[in-house]
Amino acid sequence: MITAGQAMNAQKGKTKDTLTDFFFRIFRGKVVIVGIGNILKGDDAFGPALIEALGECPGCVLIDAGTSPENYAGKIVKENPDTVLLADAAHLDLDPGSYEILRKDDIARSGFTTHDQSPDMFINYLQGETSADVYMLAVQPGSVSFGEDMSASVKGAIDEITGIIKSLISNAEV
Repeated sequence: MITAGQAMNAQKGKTKDTLTDFFFRIFRGKVVIVGIGNILKGDDAFGPALIEALGECPGCVLIDAGTSPENYAGKIVKENPDTVLLADAAHLDLDPGSYEILRKDDIARSGFTTHDQSPDMFINYLQGETSADVYMLAVQPGSVSFGEDMSASVKGAIDEITGIIKSLISNAEV
């Protein structure tokens, strides 16, 4: 659907409408959103903070997986999702707080996660067990140093993304 290059090009001139349109296309059936990251390492807290900001998300299952998403694989599979959206900080070579949505192949080729383990095996497992479409909502961190607070730019991205998702869900309920 979107290649890393297309996502980066769209990101550089991203608009709220672009992300809204993309979420509208991928939010089909049952959606599981998985927040990944370390809340003690500045902008790496993006995933868990997004899950917290969403609070409730009718039609979605929200999972704060912290730094060990593989520990939640069984729970995700049990939900039998149509779409899985992994939310994580990743090195995108963009300004802090910038974000893009990546497909599995883009994630596997890039190797830019802020964590030690590549998400490739995790994504392969989820797709094999659920046949779900798996995407990563990646945000460019400023700092992932231990003890740092989350930057204003990543907090702003969370506010924007949360607003888009909640707007889509409220419109879908009408």
